[in-house]
Amino acid sequence: IVATMGPVLLSWGLLALLAGAGAAGIPPHEDAARVARYVVHQCDWGALATLSAREPLRGRPFANVFSLSDGPPGPRGSGVPYFYLTALEVSVQDLQVDANASLTVSLAQTPYCKKKGYDPQNPLCAHIIFSGTVDKVNDTEAVFAKLALFSRHPEMASWPRDHNWFFAKFNITNIWVLDYFGGLKTVTPQEYYNVTP
Repeated sequence: IVATMGPVLLSWGLLALLAGAGAAGIPPHEDAARVARYVVHQCDWGALATLSAREPLRGRPFANVFSLSDGPPGPRGSGVPYFYLTALEVSVQDLQVDANASLTVSLAQTPYCKKKGYDPQNPLCAHIIFSGTVDKVNDTEAVFAKLALFSRHPEMASWPRDHNWFFAKFNITNIWVLDYFGGLKTVTPQEYYNVTP
């Protein structure tokens, strides 16, 4: 059903984004928790760093790009980065050995930084760094994860079934926000999830 309705949800979400979410813009840099929630919801992908389980890189950092979503398009998301994964993917094989990872998302992937003339490395082009673990979600949470991901990445519905895809989430333990000059700001997971985005 979600696969069939994906384009409809996407169209509704884009209208909602144009009507309100995009107009609100990024929260003030003094409110780091809200900035983090905003950036995660605006981003469709992130760089996930794992500890490699493969030779010759065993135990060394290995970064890879993954599509993600914290909820359908609209004014706000859940804050939880969800993924659609398969054990055939090399980074997922790393996670099966050690679930610890780091995830970075940046407004550089949205029109925001280009419109402002910000280089992706400019602190004003906000990016968020998470550390934590990547874990498969239970069947109940998978219903929301599927809606979140397929509404923003409709192609996923047609990916090969024999790849044994599953839904996973990034369990956040630490958060750093870089959205202004003066260095990283630390946000606790409690502050992150309790704030109204």
